[in-house]
Amino acid sequence: QVRLVESGGGLVQAGGSLRLSCAASGRTFSSYVMGWFRQAPGKEREFVAAINWSGGRTYYADSVKGRFTISRDNARNTGYLQMSSLKPEDTAIYSCAANRYWGVTGSPREYDYWGQGTQVTVSS
Repeated sequence: QVRLVESGGGLVQAGGSLRLSCAASGRTFSSYVMGWFRQAPGKEREFVAAINWSGGRTYYADSVKGRFTISRDNARNTGYLQMSSLKPEDTAIYSCAANRYWGVTGSPREYDYWGQGTQVTVSS
C-alpha cells in the first residue's frame, strides 16, 4: 500500500503560481511512477503530468506544457507540481497518483494509488 496526501492548493490570481506537494508513505515511493491529474466540476478526470522513478523522464499534457513542472524528491518521499502562469481554466481538484508497473502514462486506469486531492482555484 502507498498512502498519498496532497497539499499546497489554494486561491490564486490568473498569472500566478502555486506549488503542490504529494507526500507518500507506505511502500518505497521511489519504486513508483508518480502522476498528477485534475478534475473540474462537471468534467472528467484529466491527466496533467507524470514522472518516472528517478525523475529522469517526464510527460505533460499539452494544456500545461511549458507552464507546469513535475518533480520528485525520493529522499523525502515527496512529489511536486510547480504551476506557473495559471489560468482560470486550470481551476480543479488536483490529485496525485502512483503506479508501479505501467510506466510514465497519462491513463488514470493504470494508477493504483490515489490521494484525496487539493483544490486549486484561479481567479480572473
